[in-house]
Amino acid sequence: MKRVRRIEIKTRALSNNIFAGEYHSAFKGRGMSFCEVREYQPGDDVRDIDWNVSARSERTYVKVYEEERELTVMLLIDVSASLDFGSQGQTQRELITEIAATIAFSAIRNNDKIGVLFFSDRIEKFIPPAKGKGHILLIIRELLTLQPKGRRTDMKVGLEYFMRMMRKRSVTFLLSDFLDGNDYSTQIAMVRQKHDLVAVQVYDRRMAELPNVGLLKVEDAETGHLQYIDTSSRQVRKAQSLWWKNKNESLRNIFEHSRINYTSIATNEDYVKGLKKLFASKTGK
Repeated sequence: MKRVRRIEIKTRALSNNIFAGEYHSAFKGRGMSFCEVREYQPGDDVRDIDWNVSARSERTYVKVYEEERELTVMLLIDVSASLDFGSQGQTQRELITEIAATIAFSAIRNNDKIGVLFFSDRIEKFIPPAKGKGHILLIIRELLTLQPKGRRTDMKVGLEYFMRMMRKRSVTFLLSDFLDGNDYSTQIAMVRQKHDLVAVQVYDRRMAELPNVGLLKVEDAETGHLQYIDTSSRQVRKAQSLWWKNKNESLRNIFEHSRINYTSIATNEDYVKGLKKLFASKTGK
């Protein structure tokens, strides 16, 4: 509960002080509905004049509309074993937890429903969309304590299950390191057709750049494969950097082809900047 409380204090403050406006602007409601009438002011659109009310008065009145705000927000969260890696003070999973909690508090502050789908190479847990602080704390607790049964990443499993479960259009955040060797571009495109999909890639800088520290014994978190890597070799470090570059180029092509807004955030970076950049890209700023 102390960890839940710490996450709540930090992320709720961020959502209240930083992201409330950006989130509201980036993700629009379902339309406009009539709210009230008020007296006409210079500059008002004459098409909004309420002629029935005005006819019963000596003054001219216009209709006032407000945005039908309530949205359904879904977090699709990868909980595969590779996210337990972190060399910069926190793991990728810890970073995803804070990002997800910040988005969740931003959602409820705007009176939106929020739900979560946890997946690895199988569906780990589904929390239906709901409102309220208690619901947010439940989500944070699951983010902190969920013990996945699967270790590998299978984006197709998560995306296909989501399409079956969520018939209603939603704002959908896909949070992952996207270390999946399978082709899931078709599923990405299908989700994008029905939902307002955005993506957040989290990563550790050592995935992109190996340190020159000599011989390392490393383990693939998802397969358990062990091997030694000679990081003092320039060729080894170059090969790792090239692999990472190609991996991200492929990921960027998938997102751009489906017109998906996305951001990449490293574990040693301030995720506030990454989320503000993501929200700004949604508004075209």
